[in-house]
Amino acid sequence: MAFVTEKHLEDSQYTYKLSPSIKKYTLMDTTFIKNRLGNYELTRILESVPNSGDGPLLKIIVNSDLTGFKLSITDKSGLKNMNIFKSEDNKMIQEKFYFQMNALVDRGVFVKD
Repeated sequence: MAFVTEKHLEDSQYTYKLSPSIKKYTLMDTTFIKNRLGNYELTRILESVPNSGDGPLLKIIVNSDLTGFKLSITDKSGLKNMNIFKSEDNKMIQEKFYFQMNALVDRGVFVKD
């Protein structure tokens, strides 16, 4: 998957774009970790039951020059993309996704449309 400047997850309410005012220190403050390629990576488990360790993974990678990003929700193994918005059974997982993304919007990492 290539780096993009905006991403809309299937059946999601919003489209997310990198903020033009994004800074490297903001990524570090919001718990992104710099990987061996120099990109910034954030992985979160979207659990329907707190502290269960069971749920899909939210994976966000921002490239090292802050011009593109990857955003995906995968199964626990991180290999297969999932659509958490397709079923009403995933309401809690959807709320946790929007909470995480709204926190990143508030911190100036993303802009949502």
